[in-house]
Amino acid sequence: MDLFKKGWFTEIYDLSPGMTLSLEIKNILHQEKSKYQDILVAETKSCGKMLVLDGIIQCTEFDEFSYQEMISFLPLCSHPDPKKVLIVGGGDGGVAREVTKHPSVELVEQVEIDDRVIDLCKKYLPSMAVGFKHPKLKLHVGDGFEFMKQRTQQYDVIITDSSDPVGPAIPLFKQEYFKLMRSALKPGGIVCSQASNPWSNTKEYVEVTNVCKDLFPSSGFAYTSVPTYPNGVIGFALGSLNKETNFKEPVKRFSEEELSKMELRYYNSDVHKAAFCLPNFMKNALNVK
Repeated sequence: MDLFKKGWFTEIYDLSPGMTLSLEIKNILHQEKSKYQDILVAETKSCGKMLVLDGIIQCTEFDEFSYQEMISFLPLCSHPDPKKVLIVGGGDGGVAREVTKHPSVELVEQVEIDDRVIDLCKKYLPSMAVGFKHPKLKLHVGDGFEFMKQRTQQYDVIITDSSDPVGPAIPLFKQEYFKLMRSALKPGGIVCSQASNPWSNTKEYVEVTNVCKDLFPSSGFAYTSVPTYPNGVIGFALGSLNKETNFKEPVKRFSEEELSKMELRYYNSDVHKAAFCLPNFMKNALNVK
């Protein structure tokens, strides 16, 4: 199907049948098929530059900060002292940009399978890819599964910034992957994974949240608003090896001065707490009170 018509890009998203999002395009900056996926970088008229993988919008300059900050600071601020962090995926560099801001973090390792995504984001999306330049970051190009098989009890926080649960990303939403993350955590460690769209992807977000419930003494589900994502919402599944973890109450609270210094545009302690306040349809689907 031709995704470009009369100057518009249209996202056809299999997990939201009967719905679509279209953005008016100024220029196609780059398009190629890498070893793993189709990659498109385009300049839109309303949302700045955007990255599209296999026809699905991954991020735009307009609203990327909401996703990047929340997937980073929800787990980081739920841990009393996160020093060593692993990012799986995140080839645009945005999560690395946010994680390295946290004052307690000393080392961030990141493993991304597609080096072409990294290279193209460095060229076309430098405001996100700036994360790759931080001295705290150590970048690995490779398979996240294989990477974690070699690491046991090494990380305080593991963040999975994956694409949606279709095609090659499906294993990152399954129990086997979460068991690998659990074994790679230090005692008391926390995981946070992209958990799909709770409006139309009920099966997917319930399954990944239940995996966290089954494998971790404490777990939670949160969500945030990202206008260019399907239904304008994305969810996060979190799990902690510390049964005392209460994800709804951040243990690290930043002052207004600190938030400004870190250039956080979305996350704060009130937003953190609100992200775990679920509407009834989400609570019913997850069978939580």
